[in-house]
Amino acid sequence: MATAEEELLQELRSKATELFLREQWAESSGLCSQLIDLCRAHLSAADRASDPDRFSKLQRSLCLALANRADAGSKLRSLDEALRDCDEALAIESSHFRALVCKGKILLSLGRYSAALECFKSAASLEPQGNGNAESLNVWLDKCKKLEYQSRTGNFDLSDWVSAGFRGEIPELAEYIGPVEIKKSEISGRGLFATKNIDAGTVVLVTRAIAIERGIVGGEGSGSGENKQLVMWKNFIERVAGCVSRCRRTRHLISTLSSGEDEEGLEIPDLSIFRAEASEKHDYPDEKLDMNKILGILDVNSLVENAISAKVMGRNKDYYGVGLWLLASFINHSCGPNARRLHVGNHLMVIASRDIRAGEELAFAYFDVLQPPTKRREMAAAWGFDCSCKRCEFEEKMQSKQELRDTETALEGGMDAGGVVYRLEEGMRRWNVRGKEKGYLRASFWAAYGGTYASEKSAKRWGRRIPAAEAVVDSVAEAAGSEERVLKVLVEQLSRSGGGLGGGAMVEMEKALKLGRGIHGKVIKKQALRALLEL
Repeated sequence: MATAEEELLQELRSKATELFLREQWAESSGLCSQLIDLCRAHLSAADRASDPDRFSKLQRSLCLALANRADAGSKLRSLDEALRDCDEALAIESSHFRALVCKGKILLSLGRYSAALECFKSAASLEPQGNGNAESLNVWLDKCKKLEYQSRTGNFDLSDWVSAGFRGEIPELAEYIGPVEIKKSEISGRGLFATKNIDAGTVVLVTRAIAIERGIVGGEGSGSGENKQLVMWKNFIERVAGCVSRCRRTRHLISTLSSGEDEEGLEIPDLSIFRAEASEKHDYPDEKLDMNKILGILDVNSLVENAISAKVMGRNKDYYGVGLWLLASFINHSCGPNARRLHVGNHLMVIASRDIRAGEELAFAYFDVLQPPTKRREMAAAWGFDCSCKRCEFEEKMQSKQELRDTETALEGGMDAGGVVYRLEEGMRRWNVRGKEKGYLRASFWAAYGGTYASEKSAKRWGRRIPAAEAVVDSVAEAAGSEERVLKVLVEQLSRSGGGLGGGAMVEMEKALKLGRGIHGKVIKKQALRALLEL
Protein backbone atom coordinates (compact mmCIF):
# COMPACT_ATOMS: atom_id res chain seq x y z
CA MET A 1 0.00 0.00 0.00
CA ALA A 2 1.31 3.42 -0.87
CA THR A 3 2.49 5.51 2.09
CA ALA A 4 0.25 8.49 1.27
CA GLU A 5 -2.73 6.19 0.97
CA GLU A 6 -1.90 4.56 4.31
CA GLU A 7 -1.50 7.93 6.00
CA LEU A 8 -4.84 9.22 4.72
CA LEU A 9 -6.68 6.10 5.87
CA GLN A 10 -4.94 6.25 9.25
CA GLU A 11 -5.78 9.93 9.65
CA LEU A 12 -9.49 9.35 8.95
CA ARG A 13 -9.51 6.35 11.29
CA SER A 14 -7.85 8.33 14.12
CA LYS A 15 -10.25 11.25 13.77
CA ALA A 16 -13.25 8.92 13.73
CA THR A 17 -11.99 7.17 16.87
CA GLU A 18 -11.40 10.48 18.63
CA LEU A 19 -14.94 11.65 17.84
CA PHE A 20 -16.34 8.32 19.01
CA LEU A 21 -14.55 8.61 22.33
CA ARG A 22 -16.00 12.11 22.69
CA GLU A 23 -19.43 10.55 22.15
CA GLN A 24 -19.93 12.53 18.95
CA TRP A 25 -21.52 9.52 17.32
CA ALA A 26 -22.95 11.19 14.20
CA GLU A 27 -19.65 12.91 13.34
CA SER A 28 -17.71 9.70 13.96
CA SER A 29 -20.12 7.77 11.73
CA GLY A 30 -19.69 10.38 8.98
CA LEU A 31 -15.89 10.00 8.97
CA CYS A 32 -16.25 6.20 9.00
CA SER A 33 -18.46 6.53 5.89
CA GLN A 34 -15.71 8.55 4.17
CA LEU A 35 -13.20 5.88 5.12
CA ILE A 36 -15.47 3.10 3.83
CA ASP A 37 -16.02 4.89 0.51
CA LEU A 38 -12.28 5.44 0.13
CA CYS A 39 -11.47 1.79 0.89
CA ARG A 40 -14.08 0.59 -1.58
CA ALA A 41 -12.76 2.91 -4.28
CA HIS A 42 -9.19 1.68 -3.77
CA LEU A 43 -10.34 -1.95 -3.67
CA SER A 44 -12.23 -1.64 -6.95
CA ALA A 45 -9.07 -0.29 -8.57
CA ALA A 46 -6.67 -2.71 -6.87
CA ASP A 47 -5.33 -5.86 -8.47
CA ARG A 48 -5.40 -8.68 -5.94
CA ALA A 49 -3.14 -10.91 -8.00
CA SER A 50 -0.35 -8.36 -8.56
CA ASP A 51 -0.41 -6.81 -5.07
CA PRO A 52 -2.07 -9.20 -2.61
CA ASP A 53 -0.64 -7.42 0.47
CA ARG A 54 -2.17 -4.06 -0.47
CA PHE A 55 -5.48 -5.72 -1.29
CA SER A 56 -5.50 -7.53 2.08
CA LYS A 57 -4.68 -4.33 4.00
CA LEU A 58 -7.48 -2.45 2.25
CA GLN A 59 -9.93 -5.23 3.12
CA ARG A 60 -8.87 -5.14 6.77
CA SER A 61 -9.24 -1.34 6.78
CA LEU A 62 -12.73 -1.64 5.26
CA CYS A 63 -13.71 -4.32 7.75
CA LEU A 64 -12.60 -2.20 10.72
CA ALA A 65 -14.27 0.93 9.34
CA LEU A 66 -17.56 -0.97 8.94
CA ALA A 67 -17.31 -2.28 12.52
CA ASN A 68 -16.56 1.23 13.80
CA ARG A 69 -19.50 2.73 11.89
CA ALA A 70 -21.73 -0.03 13.24
CA ASP A 71 -20.63 0.89 16.77
CA ALA A 72 -21.46 4.56 16.19
CA GLY A 73 -24.74 3.63 14.48
CA SER A 74 -25.79 1.49 17.44
CA LYS A 75 -25.22 4.48 19.74
CA LEU A 76 -27.48 6.51 17.44
CA ARG A 77 -30.07 3.69 17.59
CA SER A 78 -29.83 3.18 13.82
CA LEU A 79 -29.83 -0.54 14.49
CA ASP A 80 -30.87 -1.77 11.04
CA GLU A 81 -27.96 0.03 9.36
CA ALA A 82 -25.53 -0.92 12.14
CA LEU A 83 -26.46 -4.59 11.78
CA ARG A 84 -25.91 -4.46 8.01
CA ASP A 85 -22.45 -2.94 8.60
CA CYS A 86 -21.58 -5.77 11.01
CA ASP A 87 -22.73 -8.41 8.54
CA GLU A 88 -20.70 -6.81 5.74
CA ALA A 89 -17.63 -6.66 7.97
CA LEU A 90 -18.05 -10.32 8.98
CA ALA A 91 -18.52 -11.30 5.33
CA ILE A 92 -14.99 -9.94 4.75
CA GLU A 93 -13.55 -11.46 7.94
CA SER A 94 -15.80 -13.92 9.80
CA SER A 95 -13.61 -13.82 12.91
CA HIS A 96 -13.37 -10.04 13.24
CA PHE A 97 -13.47 -9.49 17.02
CA ARG A 98 -14.93 -5.97 17.10
CA ALA A 99 -17.60 -6.75 14.50
CA LEU A 100 -18.68 -9.85 16.44
CA VAL A 101 -18.93 -7.97 19.73
CA CYS A 102 -20.76 -5.05 18.13
CA LYS A 103 -23.21 -7.40 16.39
CA GLY A 104 -23.79 -9.23 19.67
CA LYS A 105 -24.65 -5.97 21.45
CA ILE A 106 -27.03 -4.91 18.67
CA LEU A 107 -28.79 -8.29 18.63
CA LEU A 108 -29.08 -8.15 22.42
CA SER A 109 -30.64 -4.70 22.15
CA LEU A 110 -33.10 -6.07 19.57
CA GLY A 111 -34.10 -8.91 21.90
CA ARG A 112 -32.53 -11.61 19.73
CA TYR A 113 -30.81 -13.28 22.67
CA SER A 114 -29.82 -16.63 21.16
CA ALA A 115 -28.20 -15.01 18.12
CA ALA A 116 -26.43 -12.49 20.38
CA LEU A 117 -25.13 -15.32 22.55
CA GLU A 118 -23.59 -17.03 19.50
CA CYS A 119 -21.78 -13.81 18.55
CA PHE A 120 -20.29 -13.39 22.02
CA LYS A 121 -19.28 -17.06 22.12
CA SER A 122 -17.50 -16.65 18.79
CA ALA A 123 -15.77 -13.52 20.07
CA ALA A 124 -14.75 -15.31 23.27
CA SER A 125 -13.09 -18.06 21.24
CA LEU A 126 -10.94 -15.31 19.69
CA GLU A 127 -10.08 -13.74 23.06
CA PRO A 128 -6.38 -13.23 22.29
CA GLN A 129 -7.57 -10.77 19.61
CA GLY A 130 -9.70 -9.05 22.24
CA ASN A 131 -6.66 -7.57 23.96
CA GLY A 132 -7.58 -8.79 27.43
CA ASN A 133 -11.33 -8.16 27.14
CA ALA A 134 -12.21 -11.60 28.55
CA GLU A 135 -13.79 -10.16 31.71
CA SER A 136 -15.98 -7.77 29.73
CA LEU A 137 -16.99 -10.54 27.34
CA ASN A 138 -17.95 -12.80 30.23
CA VAL A 139 -20.30 -10.07 31.48
CA TRP A 140 -22.01 -9.97 28.07
CA LEU A 141 -22.14 -13.77 27.90
CA ASP A 142 -23.74 -14.02 31.36
CA LYS A 143 -26.23 -11.28 30.48
CA CYS A 144 -27.20 -13.08 27.26
CA LYS A 145 -27.67 -16.41 29.02
CA LYS A 146 -29.86 -14.83 31.70
CA LEU A 147 -32.04 -12.92 29.22
CA GLU A 148 -32.34 -15.90 26.86
CA TYR A 149 -33.54 -18.02 29.81
CA GLN A 150 -36.09 -15.37 30.86
CA SER A 151 -37.35 -14.99 27.30
CA ARG A 152 -37.76 -18.73 26.88
CA THR A 153 -39.31 -19.57 30.26
CA GLY A 154 -40.99 -16.38 31.50
CA ASN A 155 -39.18 -16.95 34.81
CA PHE A 156 -38.37 -13.53 36.31
CA ASP A 157 -37.27 -12.72 39.86
CA LEU A 158 -37.21 -9.18 41.26
CA SER A 159 -37.02 -10.29 44.90
CA ASP A 160 -33.48 -9.10 45.68
CA TRP A 161 -34.14 -5.67 44.16
CA VAL A 162 -37.40 -5.31 46.07
CA SER A 163 -35.85 -6.52 49.35
CA ALA A 164 -33.07 -3.95 48.90
CA GLY A 165 -35.67 -1.17 48.77
CA PHE A 166 -35.28 -0.75 44.97
CA ARG A 167 -31.73 0.50 45.42
CA GLY A 168 -29.08 -0.13 42.80
CA GLU A 169 -29.53 -0.77 39.11
CA ILE A 170 -32.97 -1.57 37.75
CA PRO A 171 -32.97 -5.32 36.91
CA GLU A 172 -32.48 -6.15 33.25
CA LEU A 173 -35.47 -7.94 31.79
CA ALA A 174 -35.91 -9.94 28.62
CA GLU A 175 -38.90 -9.47 26.38
CA TYR A 176 -41.30 -12.38 26.79
CA ILE A 177 -44.55 -13.50 25.17
CA GLY A 178 -46.50 -16.01 27.23
CA PRO A 179 -49.49 -18.22 26.35
CA VAL A 180 -51.49 -15.62 24.42
CA GLU A 181 -52.82 -14.99 20.92
CA ILE A 182 -54.39 -12.05 19.08
CA LYS A 183 -58.00 -12.62 18.04
CA LYS A 184 -61.15 -10.73 17.18
CA SER A 185 -62.59 -9.28 20.37
CA GLU A 186 -66.21 -9.03 21.46
CA ILE A 187 -65.18 -6.01 23.54
CA SER A 188 -63.67 -3.92 20.75
CA GLY A 189 -61.66 -4.60 17.59
CA ARG A 190 -58.91 -7.06 18.44
CA GLY A 191 -57.76 -8.40 21.78
CA LEU A 192 -55.20 -10.58 23.51
CA PHE A 193 -56.50 -14.00 24.60
CA ALA A 194 -55.10 -16.68 26.89
CA THR A 195 -54.30 -19.96 25.14
CA LYS A 196 -54.18 -21.92 28.42
CA ASN A 197 -55.20 -21.50 32.05
CA ILE A 198 -53.14 -18.85 33.82
CA ASP A 199 -52.80 -18.53 37.62
CA ALA A 200 -53.07 -15.18 39.37
CA GLY A 201 -49.68 -13.47 39.54
CA THR A 202 -48.29 -15.20 36.45
CA VAL A 203 -46.30 -13.06 34.04
CA VAL A 204 -48.21 -13.10 30.76
CA LEU A 205 -46.14 -10.63 28.78
CA VAL A 206 -42.99 -8.53 29.12
CA THR A 207 -42.33 -5.85 26.54
CA ARG A 208 -39.94 -2.92 26.29
CA ALA A 209 -41.20 0.53 25.37
CA ILE A 210 -40.73 1.59 21.77
CA ALA A 211 -40.32 5.06 23.25
CA ILE A 212 -41.01 6.64 26.62
CA GLU A 213 -40.96 10.14 28.08
CA ARG A 214 -40.85 10.90 31.81
CA GLY A 215 -40.82 14.00 33.92
CA ILE A 216 -41.95 15.65 37.13
CA VAL A 217 -45.23 17.38 36.34
CA GLY A 218 -45.96 18.94 39.75
CA GLY A 219 -44.77 22.42 40.61
CA GLU A 220 -45.82 25.92 41.38
CA GLY A 221 -47.79 28.11 39.05
CA SER A 222 -51.19 27.76 37.46
CA GLY A 223 -51.36 25.10 34.79
CA SER A 224 -47.68 24.22 35.12
CA GLY A 225 -48.44 20.49 35.30
CA GLU A 226 -50.61 20.59 32.17
CA ASN A 227 -48.00 22.59 30.26
CA LYS A 228 -45.28 20.14 31.24
CA GLN A 229 -47.42 17.24 30.08
CA LEU A 230 -47.91 18.92 26.71
CA VAL A 231 -44.13 19.37 26.34
CA MET A 232 -43.60 15.74 27.33
CA TRP A 233 -46.21 14.60 24.81
CA LYS A 234 -44.44 16.56 22.05
CA ASN A 235 -41.08 15.01 23.02
CA PHE A 236 -42.66 11.56 23.14
CA ILE A 237 -44.11 11.95 19.63
CA GLU A 238 -40.67 12.98 18.35
CA ARG A 239 -39.09 9.92 19.98
CA VAL A 240 -41.61 7.59 18.36
CA ALA A 241 -41.18 9.30 14.97
CA GLY A 242 -37.41 8.84 15.30
CA CYS A 243 -37.82 5.11 16.02
CA VAL A 244 -40.18 4.76 13.05
CA SER A 245 -37.71 6.43 10.70
CA ARG A 246 -34.76 4.28 11.80
CA CYS A 247 -36.20 0.76 11.94
CA ARG A 248 -38.34 -1.03 9.34
CA ARG A 249 -39.53 -3.66 11.85
CA THR A 250 -40.64 -1.02 14.37
CA ARG A 251 -42.39 0.89 11.59
CA HIS A 252 -44.32 -2.21 10.54
CA LEU A 253 -45.25 -3.27 14.08
CA ILE A 254 -46.55 0.20 14.94
CA SER A 255 -48.55 0.20 11.70
CA THR A 256 -50.49 -2.87 12.95
CA LEU A 257 -51.91 -0.87 15.88
CA SER A 258 -55.31 0.78 15.76
CA SER A 259 -55.60 4.47 14.94
CA GLY A 260 -59.19 4.54 16.16
CA GLU A 261 -60.74 4.09 12.71
CA ASP A 262 -62.57 1.06 11.31
CA GLU A 263 -61.89 -1.08 14.40
CA GLU A 264 -63.96 -3.96 13.07
CA GLY A 265 -62.12 -4.05 9.74
CA LEU A 266 -58.61 -4.31 11.18
CA GLU A 267 -56.54 -7.34 10.22
CA ILE A 268 -55.42 -9.82 12.88
CA PRO A 269 -51.60 -9.69 12.84
CA ASP A 270 -49.63 -12.90 13.22
CA LEU A 271 -48.25 -12.96 16.78
CA SER A 272 -44.91 -14.26 15.50
CA ILE A 273 -44.02 -10.85 14.02
CA PHE A 274 -43.78 -9.52 17.59
CA ARG A 275 -41.28 -12.18 18.63
CA ALA A 276 -37.85 -10.60 18.38
CA GLU A 277 -36.06 -13.95 18.05
CA ALA A 278 -38.09 -14.73 14.92
CA SER A 279 -37.64 -11.28 13.36
CA GLU A 280 -34.87 -12.38 10.99
CA LYS A 281 -37.31 -14.84 9.40
CA HIS A 282 -39.77 -12.06 8.55
CA ASP A 283 -39.45 -9.70 5.64
CA TYR A 284 -41.06 -6.63 7.14
CA PRO A 285 -42.55 -4.42 4.40
CA ASP A 286 -41.06 -0.96 4.04
CA GLU A 287 -44.36 0.91 4.38
CA LYS A 288 -44.68 4.61 5.11
CA LEU A 289 -46.30 6.10 8.18
CA ASP A 290 -47.19 9.76 7.88
CA MET A 291 -47.34 11.97 10.94
CA ASN A 292 -51.13 12.01 11.05
CA LYS A 293 -51.22 8.20 11.17
CA ILE A 294 -48.58 8.15 13.93
CA LEU A 295 -50.52 10.72 15.96
CA GLY A 296 -53.72 8.67 15.60
CA ILE A 297 -51.95 5.49 16.71
CA LEU A 298 -50.35 7.20 19.72
CA ASP A 299 -53.63 8.81 20.73
CA VAL A 300 -55.28 5.38 20.92
CA ASN A 301 -52.42 3.21 22.19
CA SER A 302 -50.14 5.27 24.44
CA LEU A 303 -50.14 4.24 28.09
CA VAL A 304 -49.50 6.31 31.19
CA GLU A 305 -47.30 4.51 33.72
CA ASN A 306 -49.21 5.51 36.86
CA ALA A 307 -52.62 4.39 35.56
CA ILE A 308 -55.23 2.85 37.86
CA SER A 309 -54.34 -0.73 36.87
CA ALA A 310 -50.57 -0.19 36.95
CA LYS A 311 -47.82 -0.35 39.55
CA VAL A 312 -44.56 1.51 38.98
CA MET A 313 -41.60 -0.16 40.70
CA GLY A 314 -38.47 1.67 41.83
CA ARG A 315 -37.42 5.25 41.32
CA ASN A 316 -39.67 5.87 38.29
CA LYS A 317 -42.70 6.01 40.61
CA ASP A 318 -41.97 9.69 41.29
CA TYR A 319 -42.33 10.58 37.61
CA TYR A 320 -45.18 11.04 35.20
CA GLY A 321 -44.39 8.72 32.30
CA VAL A 322 -46.05 8.11 28.95
CA GLY A 323 -44.93 5.37 26.56
CA LEU A 324 -45.80 2.98 23.77
CA TRP A 325 -45.65 -0.78 24.43
CA LEU A 326 -46.71 -2.78 21.39
CA LEU A 327 -48.50 -6.00 22.39
CA ALA A 328 -49.95 -4.41 25.54
CA SER A 329 -51.78 -2.03 23.18
CA PHE A 330 -54.05 -4.92 22.14
CA ILE A 331 -55.45 -5.33 25.67
CA ASN A 332 -58.96 -3.91 25.99
CA HIS A 333 -60.83 -2.50 28.97
CA SER A 334 -63.24 -4.38 31.21
CA CYS A 335 -64.91 -3.38 34.48
CA GLY A 336 -64.12 -6.96 35.55
CA PRO A 337 -60.40 -6.89 34.65
CA ASN A 338 -58.12 -9.90 34.94
CA ALA A 339 -54.75 -8.26 34.29
CA ARG A 340 -52.58 -5.46 35.62
CA ARG A 341 -49.40 -3.70 34.51
CA LEU A 342 -46.14 -3.71 36.40
CA HIS A 343 -43.64 -1.07 35.19
CA VAL A 344 -39.96 -1.84 35.76
CA GLY A 345 -37.62 0.64 34.11
CA ASN A 346 -38.66 0.86 30.46
CA HIS A 347 -40.28 -2.57 30.54
CA LEU A 348 -43.96 -3.30 31.06
CA MET A 349 -44.95 -6.62 32.61
CA VAL A 350 -48.52 -7.82 32.18
CA ILE A 351 -49.54 -9.77 35.30
CA ALA A 352 -52.65 -11.92 35.72
CA SER A 353 -54.55 -10.17 38.53
CA ARG A 354 -56.78 -13.20 39.03
CA ASP A 355 -56.96 -16.72 37.62
CA ILE A 356 -57.61 -16.63 33.85
CA ARG A 357 -59.21 -19.47 31.89
CA ALA A 358 -57.98 -20.69 28.51
CA GLY A 359 -59.79 -18.75 25.78
CA GLU A 360 -60.55 -15.79 28.08
CA GLU A 361 -59.64 -12.32 26.85
CA LEU A 362 -57.12 -10.33 28.85
CA ALA A 363 -58.45 -6.99 30.06
CA PHE A 364 -57.13 -4.00 31.99
CA ALA A 365 -59.11 -1.41 33.93
CA TYR A 366 -58.65 1.82 31.96
CA PHE A 367 -60.22 3.75 34.84
CA ASP A 368 -61.28 3.17 38.46
CA VAL A 369 -63.71 0.24 38.38
CA LEU A 370 -64.37 0.29 42.14
CA GLN A 371 -67.10 2.83 41.43
CA PRO A 372 -70.90 2.64 41.05
CA PRO A 373 -72.35 1.99 37.56
CA THR A 374 -73.30 5.62 36.87
CA LYS A 375 -69.76 6.86 37.58
CA ARG A 376 -68.23 4.14 35.41
CA ARG A 377 -70.51 4.99 32.50
CA GLU A 378 -69.36 8.60 32.73
CA MET A 379 -65.68 7.55 32.77
CA ALA A 380 -66.16 5.17 29.83
CA ALA A 381 -67.81 8.00 27.86
CA ALA A 382 -64.80 10.22 28.63
CA TRP A 383 -62.60 7.48 27.11
CA GLY A 384 -64.86 7.39 24.06
CA PHE A 385 -66.61 4.04 24.42
CA ASP A 386 -69.56 2.28 26.07
CA CYS A 387 -68.49 -0.64 28.24
CA SER A 388 -70.57 -3.76 27.65
CA CYS A 389 -68.61 -6.25 29.77
CA LYS A 390 -70.50 -8.91 31.77
CA ARG A 391 -70.43 -6.77 34.88
CA CYS A 392 -71.87 -3.73 33.11
CA GLU A 393 -74.55 -5.87 31.40
CA PHE A 394 -75.57 -7.35 34.76
CA GLU A 395 -75.68 -3.96 36.47
CA GLU A 396 -77.63 -2.46 33.59
CA LYS A 397 -80.37 -5.01 34.29
CA MET A 398 -80.14 -4.28 38.02
CA GLN A 399 -80.65 -0.55 37.41
CA SER A 400 -84.35 -1.25 37.02
CA LYS A 401 -84.44 -1.79 40.79
CA GLN A 402 -85.25 1.54 42.43
CA GLU A 403 -83.70 0.39 45.71
CA LEU A 404 -80.31 -0.08 44.07
CA ARG A 405 -80.48 3.39 42.53
CA ASP A 406 -81.45 4.76 45.95
CA THR A 407 -78.45 3.02 47.51
CA GLU A 408 -76.12 4.70 44.99
CA THR A 409 -77.77 8.07 45.76
CA ALA A 410 -77.39 7.43 49.50
CA LEU A 411 -73.67 6.73 49.07
CA GLU A 412 -73.18 9.93 47.09
CA GLY A 413 -75.24 11.85 49.69
CA GLY A 414 -72.89 10.89 52.51
CA MET A 415 -74.96 8.18 54.20
CA ASP A 416 -73.07 6.22 56.86
CA ALA A 417 -70.88 3.66 55.02
CA GLY A 418 -72.02 0.77 57.22
CA GLY A 419 -75.63 1.67 56.49
CA VAL A 420 -74.97 1.57 52.74
CA VAL A 421 -73.31 -1.86 53.09
CA TYR A 422 -76.19 -3.22 55.17
CA ARG A 423 -78.76 -1.85 52.73
CA LEU A 424 -76.99 -3.39 49.71
CA GLU A 425 -76.45 -6.78 51.36
CA GLU A 426 -80.12 -6.97 52.35
CA GLY A 427 -81.09 -6.00 48.81
CA MET A 428 -78.89 -8.69 47.27
CA ARG A 429 -80.46 -11.28 49.61
CA ARG A 430 -83.97 -10.30 48.46
CA TRP A 431 -82.98 -10.11 44.77
CA ASN A 432 -81.34 -13.55 45.03
CA VAL A 433 -77.99 -12.24 43.75
CA ARG A 434 -75.35 -14.98 43.96
CA GLY A 435 -71.71 -15.77 43.18
CA LYS A 436 -69.71 -13.47 40.97
CA GLU A 437 -72.65 -11.07 40.53
CA LYS A 438 -72.53 -10.38 44.26
CA GLY A 439 -68.85 -9.49 43.81
CA TYR A 440 -69.78 -7.09 40.99
CA LEU A 441 -72.11 -5.07 43.21
CA ARG A 442 -69.71 -5.12 46.15
CA ALA A 443 -66.98 -3.80 43.86
CA SER A 444 -69.32 -1.03 42.67
CA PHE A 445 -69.93 0.07 46.25
CA TRP A 446 -66.38 -0.54 47.45
CA ALA A 447 -66.15 2.97 48.90
CA ALA A 448 -68.78 1.97 51.45
CA TYR A 449 -67.28 -1.47 52.20
CA GLY A 450 -63.74 -0.14 52.43
CA GLY A 451 -64.83 2.75 54.65
CA THR A 452 -66.70 0.41 57.00
CA TYR A 453 -63.89 -2.10 57.42
CA ALA A 454 -61.21 0.58 57.66
CA SER A 455 -62.83 1.87 60.87
CA GLU A 456 -62.60 -0.61 63.73
CA LYS A 457 -65.40 1.30 65.47
CA SER A 458 -67.68 1.08 62.42
CA ALA A 459 -66.90 -2.60 61.86
CA LYS A 460 -67.80 -3.40 65.47
CA ARG A 461 -70.93 -1.27 65.31
CA TRP A 462 -72.35 -3.19 62.35
CA GLY A 463 -70.95 -6.49 63.54
CA ARG A 464 -72.77 -9.54 62.25
CA ARG A 465 -75.31 -7.50 60.31
CA ILE A 466 -72.78 -7.21 57.50
CA PRO A 467 -70.49 -9.92 56.02
CA ALA A 468 -66.95 -10.43 57.27
CA ALA A 469 -64.31 -8.37 55.48
CA GLU A 470 -62.52 -11.51 54.29
CA ALA A 471 -65.63 -12.78 52.46
CA VAL A 472 -66.14 -9.44 50.74
CA VAL A 473 -62.48 -9.23 49.73
CA ASP A 474 -62.70 -12.71 48.17
CA SER A 475 -65.77 -11.86 46.11
CA VAL A 476 -64.48 -8.47 44.94
CA ALA A 477 -61.10 -9.96 43.95
CA GLU A 478 -62.87 -12.67 41.95
CA ALA A 479 -65.02 -10.07 40.19
CA ALA A 480 -62.48 -7.32 39.59
CA GLY A 481 -59.05 -8.88 40.14
CA SER A 482 -56.43 -7.91 42.70
CA GLU A 483 -56.54 -4.26 43.71
CA GLU A 484 -54.45 -2.41 46.29
CA ARG A 485 -57.40 -0.86 48.16
CA VAL A 486 -58.98 -4.29 48.54
CA LEU A 487 -55.70 -5.85 49.65
CA LYS A 488 -55.24 -3.05 52.20
CA VAL A 489 -58.49 -4.06 53.96
CA LEU A 490 -57.31 -7.68 54.25
CA VAL A 491 -53.87 -6.62 55.53
CA GLU A 492 -55.52 -4.37 58.14
CA GLN A 493 -57.67 -7.30 59.31
CA LEU A 494 -54.53 -9.39 59.76
CA SER A 495 -52.89 -6.55 61.65
CA ARG A 496 -55.85 -6.25 64.02
CA SER A 497 -55.72 -9.98 64.70
CA GLY A 498 -52.21 -9.41 66.06
CA GLY A 499 -50.47 -11.37 63.32
CA GLY A 500 -51.09 -14.69 65.08
CA LEU A 501 -50.27 -17.80 63.11
CA GLY A 502 -53.35 -19.83 63.98
CA GLY A 503 -55.14 -21.78 61.26
CA GLY A 504 -57.51 -18.94 60.33
CA ALA A 505 -54.77 -16.32 60.27
CA MET A 506 -52.60 -18.54 58.09
CA VAL A 507 -55.46 -18.90 55.59
CA GLU A 508 -55.97 -15.13 55.50
CA MET A 509 -52.21 -14.62 55.14
CA GLU A 510 -52.21 -16.86 52.08
CA LYS A 511 -55.17 -14.93 50.67
CA ALA A 512 -53.27 -11.67 51.19
CA LEU A 513 -50.21 -13.09 49.46
CA LYS A 514 -52.33 -14.28 46.52
CA LEU A 515 -53.86 -10.80 46.19
CA GLY A 516 -50.36 -9.34 46.45
CA ARG A 517 -49.16 -11.61 43.65
CA GLY A 518 -52.09 -10.39 41.54
CA ILE A 519 -50.74 -6.83 41.96
CA HIS A 520 -46.98 -7.38 42.01
CA GLY A 521 -46.77 -10.72 40.25
CA LYS A 522 -44.95 -13.94 41.04
CA VAL A 523 -41.78 -12.09 40.05
CA ILE A 524 -41.54 -11.19 43.75
CA LYS A 525 -41.06 -14.31 45.86
CA LYS A 526 -42.85 -14.96 49.13
CA GLN A 527 -40.49 -13.42 51.69
CA ALA A 528 -39.89 -10.27 49.63
CA LEU A 529 -43.63 -9.95 48.98
CA ARG A 530 -44.41 -10.27 52.71
CA ALA A 531 -41.95 -7.49 53.41
CA LEU A 532 -43.39 -5.33 50.61
CA LEU A 533 -46.92 -5.80 51.94
CA GLU A 534 -45.65 -5.29 55.51
CA LEU A 535 -47.15 -8.61 56.60
